[in-house]
Amino acid sequence: MSNWPSCKARIVLNALLRNGWTIKRQAGTSHRVLAKADWPDFVFAFHEGDEIGPKMLARIARHTGLSPGDL
Repeated sequence: MSNWPSCKARIVLNALLRNGWTIKRQAGTSHRVLAKADWPDFVFAFHEGDEIGPKMLARIARHTGLSPGDL
């Protein structure tokens, strides 16, 4: 069983921004390149209203250091 709930992309993006990630550049309404010191850039490619499931949240966490408590 996953520790991750499903949630809206805007909640995940806000949690990443609170954890020190910044938007480096944006193409359109969904593709954002996020940057953080000592981490490789991460492409966040979701519209704000999209529902992100537990498996995808776990994958995002692996690349960004996000934890379930950050949401």
